[in-house]
Amino acid sequence: MPASSPSLPRACRQTLSLDDFEPLARRHLPRPIYAYISGAVEDNRALAENRRAFADLAFRPRVLAGVAQRDLGFELFGRRYAAPIGLAPMGISALSAYRGDVVLASAAQEANVPAIMSGSSLIRLEEVMAAAPQTWFQAYLPGEMAQIAGLLDRVQAAGVQTLVITVDTPVAANRENNVRAGFSTPLKPSLALAWQGISHPRWLLGTFLKTLLRHGMPHFENNYATRGAPILSPSVLRDFSDRAHLAWPHLAAIRQRWPGQLVVKGILTPEDAVLAREHGADGLIVSNHGGRQLDGAVAPLRVLAAIVRAVPALPVMLDSGVRRGTDAVKALALGARCVFVGRPFNYAATVAGQAGVAHGIALLREEISRDMAMLGLTRLDQITAACIRPVADPADYFSSTENHP
Repeated sequence: MPASSPSLPRACRQTLSLDDFEPLARRHLPRPIYAYISGAVEDNRALAENRRAFADLAFRPRVLAGVAQRDLGFELFGRRYAAPIGLAPMGISALSAYRGDVVLASAAQEANVPAIMSGSSLIRLEEVMAAAPQTWFQAYLPGEMAQIAGLLDRVQAAGVQTLVITVDTPVAANRENNVRAGFSTPLKPSLALAWQGISHPRWLLGTFLKTLLRHGMPHFENNYATRGAPILSPSVLRDFSDRAHLAWPHLAAIRQRWPGQLVVKGILTPEDAVLAREHGADGLIVSNHGGRQLDGAVAPLRVLAAIVRAVPALPVMLDSGVRRGTDAVKALALGARCVFVGRPFNYAATVAGQAGVAHGIALLREEISRDMAMLGLTRLDQITAACIRPVADPADYFSSTENHP
């Protein structure tokens, strides 16, 4: 759908790329909520490195290849998807967009791309699955095996077929930006927070008060088999369980209990990729949590190829830092089956609800299709390491030879 189409919501008509949603969302959202979505951890080095890794690769396009017909479809876990992109799990998205979890999952299912619902969500898993039955669910494991078993039973009863276990959160990250912006979970009522709501009336009326009137106070609904803490409270503490003691035997126990597809998210080394496979993983997501956990963690793109080589029988996916079709193509060239994108789709939901997310998916899909044509490709399986090379060292400009794959 062209960006200027009159059928688009007015807010989307000048959004020509995923990055265009962010300034619109920044104006719409109260500062603490925008800071939670946009921020990373400590000095934002991992966040910046995620983008720099993509910039360090260049393309080797081929020409006159007959690219009028292009197919972006691919198969994953027995299902054929329309494009190699998906929606990453995003916590508390129902606080930034009205019914955000439902909006994101429904837009993805309509576009036939995968979406992962966050365990730190504010809408019951069962409601999201009723609206979009193909949605994957991402769990932050509780601290005790009995609690894990209860959560797994609930997830299975909801009809989830693909369970994603995030493994890079043994302790809470040092998100100083949240503290500076006044964000906490739960949010603490204060004059400053009230002013943020009043000074952002479209968000206050269209998201927060609308949610309160129609659905009551949002809670963390899916961390456990039972309901968690409310999103706004002067005294309640969010019920985090200590995850520092979780280890590979817990994953093996989950594998024995879980009958569906099991994906491990947060892998950054070939060694852990092999261990995940040995303990029952059906797929991996190479991720540094969008730069939100360990500052200075390696960019997933830089370790992707080594991880793919280490577990050739497993589908390996990637998230963290993808913003353009060219980013997706580079990840596919290094062996990713598909890529997941987080923050931009959250912003799109903030700006224009499900129509905004659908527009964002269409933009990224169109970029990939266009990039494939420019590279002389018509199918995803033609995207290989031969399509890319490291950005040239200055000495390469004076070399008389070229390395061909």
